[in-house]
Parts: sequence; structure tokens; C-alpha cells
Amino acid sequence: MLKNISYRKVFLIDGIGAVITTLLLGLVLAQLESLFGMPVNILYLLAGIAATFAIYSISCYWLLKNNWSVFLKGIALANITYCLLTTALVAYFHHSLTWLGIAYFVGEIIIVLSLVQIELKTIRNA
Repeated sequence: MLKNISYRKVFLIDGIGAVITTLLLGLVLAQLESLFGMPVNILYLLAGIAATFAIYSISCYWLLKNNWSVFLKGIALANITYCLLTTALVAYFHHSLTWLGIAYFVGEIIIVLSLVQIELKTIRNA
């Protein structure tokens, strides 16, 4: 896995990932609701959360010089919470989700939790 990655790069990776998630949820999945099965209003909610995370992480990338570990812990906790919310929504809407919808959300959770591991490792190695 990644060794000794700088906190700035972690914030940048998190921010770019959140932008991609925002676009996928808010534009792609919302337009193809019948292929994925998650209601559009839920997709927009998740996209809004991801957009907020993107702003946070990219701001941290550009602005932080000190005390960055507190902010990295913050986004790690936010990402874990997002995964828990997504898991709950998948469980709640399982009857309407297609196999493609389930695959998307399971994949997203795996990617985000992998990023959380990198964030926590970066904090430990500081």
C-alpha cells in the first residue's frame, strides 16, 4: 500500500474522490435511476454530502500547515459516517436496488473505507 504519503496528498486524494462521487451520484446515477434503483432524492442527498466533503478536503489541502491531524481525523470520521449512512440506505432500499446499484454502493464503501485506512495511517505516522 502507500508508504509515508503526505497529509496534503491524502487531503487531495480525498477531495478528488469526493468530487468524483458527487458527479457520479448527482449526475450519472440520478439520470439512470432505473438502472441502479436508488431514489433520486437520496442520490442528491448523498451527492450533497460528498460535495461538502470535497470542499472540506480541498480546503484543507490548500490551507493547512499546522494542526492538520485534527482535520484529517475529522474527514476520516466523516467518511466512516458516510459509509454507515450508505449501508443503512442500501439496507432500507434493498427492495428497489438493482444488482448494479448494490455493486456501485458496495464498491464505493470499499473505496472510502480503504481511504480511511490511509488517513488513519497518515495520522499514526505523523
